[in-house]
Formats: sequence, structure tokens, C-alpha cells
Amino acid sequence: MGIMDFIKGELIDVIEWTDDSRDTLSFRYPDEDKAIKNGAQLIVRESQVVQFMYLGQFGDTFGPGKHTLTTDNIPVLTKLKSWKYGFNSPFKADVYYVNTRLFTGNKWGTGNPIMARDDDFGVVRLRAYGTFDFRIVDIPLFLREVAGSDQNFRLDEFSETMRSRIVSIFSVALASSKIPVLDVAMRYTELGDALLPLINPAVSEKYGLEITSFIVENVSVPPEVEQAIDKRSSMAAVGNLNDFVKYQMAKGMESGQGGGGTAAELAVGFGIAQQMMQQQGGLVGGATQPAAAAAAAPTPELLGPADVAKVLGVPEADVMAIITSGELKAKKIGASYRITKAALDAYLAQ
Repeated sequence: MGIMDFIKGELIDVIEWTDDSRDTLSFRYPDEDKAIKNGAQLIVRESQVVQFMYLGQFGDTFGPGKHTLTTDNIPVLTKLKSWKYGFNSPFKADVYYVNTRLFTGNKWGTGNPIMARDDDFGVVRLRAYGTFDFRIVDIPLFLREVAGSDQNFRLDEFSETMRSRIVSIFSVALASSKIPVLDVAMRYTELGDALLPLINPAVSEKYGLEITSFIVENVSVPPEVEQAIDKRSSMAAVGNLNDFVKYQMAKGMESGQGGGGTAAELAVGFGIAQQMMQQQGGLVGGATQPAAAAAAAPTPELLGPADVAKVLGVPEADVMAIITSGELKAKKIGASYRITKAALDAYLAQ
């Protein structure tokens, strides 16, 4: 090997980096202790930025394109190396490739519950999770504060730090927003957009990053609070409790027509309705005390066909015909039929 071949083998004449990992944030070009020759070609692809560094000081920055390294396009490095008349000999410098593309779908989540005050539930513990997208915008700051001298700095080395930073800001913002817990689910998009101006200054000034999208996918409460919400929804769904009592009684009688129900089942259904009314502070709609006392009866009044015949003033056979036709709801107990007073009143009211 001639001396010229040896010298050429010790010089770098083309500098380029092809990223096929999709998760590398920065990459220090491996010079293998070789010097960069005068006029070397620097190739920077789309979504890449190259940062030169000399003895720990930041030199020139290059965007996408093909660059020939001469005195004209490395003025900062020329000044750092004190080349008075330009350079015409090989030199050494660290070359960092930084990936400036958008890194999408990064997950975040609260490791521990967030304590927040809520008008409906008082102090409540909240958990949340979602995703965010970011890109590197300040190359020197990112290299100095995040990547350092790491030759191949990957996303998984930094994701936990980013997640902790974002969750911290999110926790403070959510606690101070005073958005009711029951309204948070309807305002995920609004909440995410509102948090961007709060998160970006923190990560930009500290890490040189920009959060382009912050998505809140879920905010949840503890199981006991979910049960309270379900109970409240159930009570709201009942609506008029007087109507609910009648509904419970009618359903009990329908189940008895097949012979599978008993008067005790009616009492159970009636008791459930009564308990729900008591939780609401009594019957709604201005029910009177006698009506409340009737509702508290252990079982509804049951009438036989003969009793119904007297009330209707018709033969008992006619009553049986009405019962079997289904016009008057009755409960068959053994070989005889029983009709509740409420069912009879409903029939008369038709």
C-alpha cells in the first residue's frame, strides 16, 4: 500500500447517515478517530439536521441537502479552530445527526392518582392516560441537555423522563382547572388543546422539544365513585317514584300469571320501591301521609273473584271471563285467582 492510499484510508470524504430504526433521536457519526478532509461531502436527508461540535463547543448546523465542507460554509468551526487563512488540511470534529421528524403516538399516564377537588364528590382521586406527538426544534439545547455525547440516543432512553414531565404538568393543570369530574369525559379534546400552551414552554425551554399534539384518552375515578355515579344515574332514571311503584307491582303480577310467582315476590318488589322512595326523602309529587302509610304496608291487598264481583256488581263468572281474557290482571295462586286492589283500581279507571 502506498503512502497516498494510507492517507486516503485515514480520511473521511463522505459523511452520511441512513436512519432505519424509526426511534433514534440523535446519532453521533462514528469517525473511528479519522480526520475529515478538506472538501468532504456532507449528506443530510429530509427530517435530519447535522450539528458540528469541536472540543465541546457547538459549531455549524446543516439542514437537508448535499454540502461540501469548505471554509465558506463552516464559518463557526473555522473560528473555533482559529484558521486564519481558511483550512486546506484534514480536521477532526464531532458530527451529530439529529432526527427532526414528528415522533407520534407516545404514551403517557398517571402512575399515581391525582388528588382533585370536585363540587359533586368533594376530594376525589383521578387517573388519566393518553398520547402525545413531539419533534426536536432546538438542536444545541437537545444535545446539551438530553442526548449528551451518546452515540445512538433512542426514544426509549428518554420516554420515561418525558412522561414524568408531562404527567406533572397535566396533574397541576387538571387540579387547577376545576372542571367537574362528570364533565371531563365530554371535554377531552378541549382539555388536551388547553394543556398544550402549558406543556410546551416547559419541554421547550428544558429539552428543546415541541409538543405538537396532546391527547387525553381517558380520565377515570376510583370504583367506589363509579358506583356512586351509577346509583345516581339509576335514581335519576326512576323519575316519578309513584309511577315506579305501580310499575313494580304490575311487573310482579305479570310474572305470577305463569304460576311461577307468589305474593311474597310482590312484597319484595314493593319493598324495593319503598326503599328507593325513602332514600329520596319520601314520595315525590306531594304524597300525603295516608298514601305513604299504604306504601309501607308489607303486602298489597289481595281480592278474590267473589270480592271483585261485589265491587263490579257483576256475576263471579263474568269476573272470571275478564280475568282469563287478560283485561283484568290477576295472579293465580293454586287453583284460585287473586287481584290486587291497585290492579282493580287501574281497571276501573280505564
